[in-house]
Amino acid sequence: MNLYQSLGYLVLGSRLRRLSESFLSEINRAYQNEGIDFDASWFPVFYLLSKKGSLSIKELSEQTEVSHPAASQLITNLKNKKLVTSATCTDDGRRQLVQLTDSGRELLEQILPVWDAVLLAADELLADNPGCRELLPAISTLENAFKTTSLAERISSKLNLELKTAAHG
Repeated sequence: MNLYQSLGYLVLGSRLRRLSESFLSEINRAYQNEGIDFDASWFPVFYLLSKKGSLSIKELSEQTEVSHPAASQLITNLKNKKLVTSATCTDDGRRQLVQLTDSGRELLEQILPVWDAVLLAADELLADNPGCRELLPAISTLENAFKTTSLAERISSKLNLELKTAAHG
């Protein structure tokens, strides 16, 4: 058992970050191996725009569950690469609707087979490692648990309980 495994929940965030970085690195390597100039961090925006056609930055932010500044920064990056464009919404001049450019749609056509291959490879990984089947349901359960009561509040209540117990003990 390595250090991270032995420390359990004390290093959960670090382990998840390491796993995420490793996963994204492998996905990016797959794009590179196919000669496709695409970064896995762009996936949520490309996926949503491929399904919806156009969305505001606020909608992209809400649907990807990232801050508005983070979504805006990603859109700016994609605009600089000429993969997306934005136009003022006809019924609300304050909103900018983001959509794929022609170059973005061409890139989408190149990456769609990679997305299918990712799903097939993940299915194969699950078949070879049955313990992995619980990962996505467990992550969803944990995300929902964090939404109902913050971890910080739970920690504070444990600390307060310990202080009260120590004061009376």
